[in-house]
Amino acid sequence: MSHAPRRKRLRNRLMYAFAGFALLVAALYGFYVVLFAYLVEDRSFEGLLQQEAEAQLAHHAAHGEWRAPSLPFLQLYVEPGTLPDGLSAQLEAEPWRREFPGLEGRHYHFHSLEPAPGVAPAWLVAEVSRQLVVRPMRGGIAQWLGWSSLVVLALALSAGAWLAHRLTAPLSRLAGLVDTASPSQLPADFSTGFPDDEVGTLARGLERLIRRVEDFVTRERAFTRDASHELRTPLAVIRSACERLGAREDLDDGIRAQVEHVRQSAQQLEQTVTTLLALAREDANAEPAVEVALLPLVERVVVDHSQPASSDVEVRIDVSNLLCTRVPEGVLRIVLANLIGNALTHTRAGVVEIRADGDWLRISNPSRAVPADAFQPFVKGADSGGYGLGLGIAQRLCERHGIGLRFDSDGGTVVASVALPMRTP
Repeated sequence: MSHAPRRKRLRNRLMYAFAGFALLVAALYGFYVVLFAYLVEDRSFEGLLQQEAEAQLAHHAAHGEWRAPSLPFLQLYVEPGTLPDGLSAQLEAEPWRREFPGLEGRHYHFHSLEPAPGVAPAWLVAEVSRQLVVRPMRGGIAQWLGWSSLVVLALALSAGAWLAHRLTAPLSRLAGLVDTASPSQLPADFSTGFPDDEVGTLARGLERLIRRVEDFVTRERAFTRDASHELRTPLAVIRSACERLGAREDLDDGIRAQVEHVRQSAQQLEQTVTTLLALAREDANAEPAVEVALLPLVERVVVDHSQPASSDVEVRIDVSNLLCTRVPEGVLRIVLANLIGNALTHTRAGVVEIRADGDWLRISNPSRAVPADAFQPFVKGADSGGYGLGLGIAQRLCERHGIGLRFDSDGGTVVASVALPMRTP
């Protein structure tokens, strides 16, 4: 599966982050520009009111009366009830405010005049709706800021795309190299084409890891090749000797049966070696799937794993002699040998039942529940005499060949179920 969309999303995230940051800066800049304009405008009106207030107080101190304001938009009020647009109520409710909106778009700035203790105060009011500069320009300012933000966004996207491409190009190249690498032909000596930065460090680390993997694969292939040769040869000799010995006419029936048992065991061991080596090589097609009669195979596994000393264990087989399944015979034999052998080993007394149930072969025995880590290597029960590898091998074989395997526990009985495509010829 290609990971190109993921690399593209990484590039886009960098680009969008850069553009988003630039847009945020532009928005904050526009906000502070408008805020600054409003503050400057308000301070100018407050400065005019302060100058007029000082002149009024000086005139009142000299003549005992207020004079007419010097600017046409300024008015002097000595009675609160005479304030325009009902502002007396607003001023009484919020006496600390110095700016109030009026009716019909009018806008007022206030300044209180307190000449001396015991003298009635007055209010200097500036109706500045015609003197406002920022309010009439709000639409133009918003439009100018909007277009400016779009320009900044376009520039930020362009710069972000260029920067993201420069930053992610080596990483994308490395990801593509790893993504297209074949397990049978891993890339080598590729780190020299990357810069001496974090991506280069990652490339060199991957190159060292690939070398180690190749060394491991080489050793594993050599081991499987040597093990295959060293194990198959003596097994073939044993099987051939048993065939020649079984062909002799001077053997009695008991010895001939024992020789045949040894020959079949050697043949089964050859199949086991072939299957396990194929599993180690991850070669799922090493043994072809063939029609296998289920009942003879089950009976053979039961005979091989039965314990004559355990007279308290009864094995019941409810499998039709007509049932067949199409799986590699060696694989099925190993799976059944591990499951049936496990059931017989952990049953001190009682019934081990093997029955066909639709497309499931169920193996039940009285036992404790199977622990969650039973499929881990070298994990075994207290009654097991093996090495704790059987269930793990069975699970891996089932996963490799698409065979369902599950364990259920109910009332002191453990049921191992194997999903097999069964049919009747």
